[in-house]
Parts: sequence; structure tokens; C-alpha cells
Amino acid sequence: MAKVAIVRVRGRVGVRREVKDTLAMLRLHKVNHMVIVDDTPSYKGMIQKAKDYITWGEIDRETLAKLLRKRGRLSGNRRLTDEYVQEKLGMSIEEFAEKVVNGEMKLSDLEGLKPVFRLHPPRGGHKTIKRTFKEGGALGYRGEKINELLERMM
Repeated sequence: MAKVAIVRVRGRVGVRREVKDTLAMLRLHKVNHMVIVDDTPSYKGMIQKAKDYITWGEIDRETLAKLLRKRGRLSGNRRLTDEYVQEKLGMSIEEFAEKVVNGEMKLSDLEGLKPVFRLHPPRGGHKTIKRTFKEGGALGYRGEKINELLERMM
């Protein structure tokens, strides 16, 4: 099962209650926060409801490993290290990322890892946050191009 990275692009002013609730269920409370979820029908429905405030696409192994290394946080806001992953799971961050993307493991299998990644605004900026990705904006489905956005946001 593919893993989908979801990034909140737009802020909280003027958001309808049901969309706000959906974003809260996805744990996307602030702009430039990102979560990784399974590609299931229930998550697809949530994504569809919040599509005017988020961008999403399939994350690959290299990007996930880099994201875990640079922006992964443990409780107490400590950085995620190779030593910690080795101690808890007996593998490197790259091996863990591979298993997560392949669906053999979940991010929650790594005890203490926070489910939300706090990212920087993208280098070079978004062209606009009022149009879809297909129209040259930042919103909506990106497919594999989400990895390029995440690279600019790390």
C-alpha cells in the first residue's frame, strides 16, 4: 500500500467547520505541517474534503529517509538519530523508511516518533496558494512531484 504525504498549504482564517475538523483529524493544525498516511478510501475521503487547503502525493523512500533524518522529532522535541532507530528497531533510518514505504511497517512502530513533521516554507515559494497544482498553483494532487516540494521544504 502506497504512503501519501499531505502538506497543509493554507491558513486557518475562513475555514468551514467540517473542513477544520477534517484537518484536525489529519493532525494538520498549522501551515507547512506534514503527515504521512496510508492510501485508503477513508483517508482519500478526508483528503477530498480538505483539498482546498492541502497538497498531497506519493512519497518515495529516499525523501522519507531524508525527512526522518532532518525533520523527524521524538517526544521532548529531540532529533531522530540513527542510534535511536538502531536501538529501538535494530535497523538504520534508510531500512526503516524502505519498510514504511513498502507497507511492511508504520511510522507509529517507532516508539516516541511524533506523527507530524514541521517543515520550512518552500525555497522559492509557492507560485500561488489559490490555484490547483495543475493550474500552476500549490493546492491539490501532485503525485510524485510531492517529493520535489518536500525537498524544498526541508
